Amino acid sequence: MDKLRVVLLFGGRSSEHSISCATAGGVLGAIDRDRFEVIPVGITRDGAYVLESDDPARFGLDPEHLPEVVDNGTRVRWPESASSRELRVTDASGERSLGDVDVVFPILHGRFGEDGTVQGVLELAGLPYVGNGVLASAVGMDKHFTKTVLQGAGIEVAPWVTLTRSALDDDPELWKRRVHGLGLPVFVKPARAGSSVGVTKVSDWSELHGALDIAFAEDGAVLIESAVVGREIECGVLEGRPGDGVRVSVAGEVVVTGRDFYDFDAKYLDAAGVELICPADLGDGELFELQRIARRAFEAIGGQGLARVDVFLTGEGFVVNEINTMPGFTPISMFPTCWLNSGLSYADLITELIEVGYAAGRR
Repeated sequence: MDKLRVVLLFGGRSSEHSISCATAGGVLGAIDRDRFEVIPVGITRDGAYVLESDDPARFGLDPEHLPEVVDNGTRVRWPESASSRELRVTDASGERSLGDVDVVFPILHGRFGEDGTVQGVLELAGLPYVGNGVLASAVGMDKHFTKTVLQGAGIEVAPWVTLTRSALDDDPELWKRRVHGLGLPVFVKPARAGSSVGVTKVSDWSELHGALDIAFAEDGAVLIESAVVGREIECGVLEGRPGDGVRVSVAGEVVVTGRDFYDFDAKYLDAAGVELICPADLGDGELFELQRIARRAFEAIGGQGLARVDVFLTGEGFVVNEINTMPGFTPISMFPTCWLNSGLSYADLITELIEVGYAAGRR
């Protein structure tokens, strides 16, 4: 059987550039080389497409030196029209073909990659790809619209207020009343950022303006959200192969003991004060209900490929926090850990995602 030629696309212009590179390192080290030929394509922080190293060690997640895509002078050229799948690269020796692409695996986190923009580029080029399409990616990236869609589907979400800097400046008293109506504590979040980038927990209203400045530095729209008291539970969702249904993994739990919340350092830099437990200690009825909600949330946004659904388990039931349409994908991240505990190894999970994306075609 011929190998599938897979473009592994990573890096990007978002604040999560280094996390995407770390994910690439994990995938490069685990992907089944007997089934797949890999073309690693990095996107620099300025948005240039370069031919990158195939060495997993190049993208290790070191807190002292976060990995990144540097401009090495190469330029990868996408097919000139949807009638071709040929990828080409220009370097110091001239231009050459990298062959026809079978499927693209965009492991991009945050804006300009997880938000439907790159998915749109791939759709225009007629290239099959792994993961969510334009609509689900855009909805899942924007916390305001995720909540709006889920609420419309009858799924419980935390109360929130969304504002822009101009709206706040136009009528500060109105927004003050709306925000204060949420009560304390609240979380202030950029509408379109992931991995807790730009997120601040506010326990006193005197902290609000500083938190807004941090969030507005990441995005022009900001959510202020009521803090939910409950256990932090996560599970993975996978689109089935054609003819199969959506699958949901067992649950994992994030136990925060020495931090305000599960922030960037705790997620990726092994900071103290957080423990990840998988499988989470849930009753059969609780797990069944969680999986039902996760499947419903995935379907509500038009999900394809994969997602991680994050919820709070309160005394009244589950409250969905967010849907991540390209979850953290390093070997120790919660998404692959949940699938490992559901019987799917990291390497097999990569294979499953690529083959489902290839089969879907999206042409």
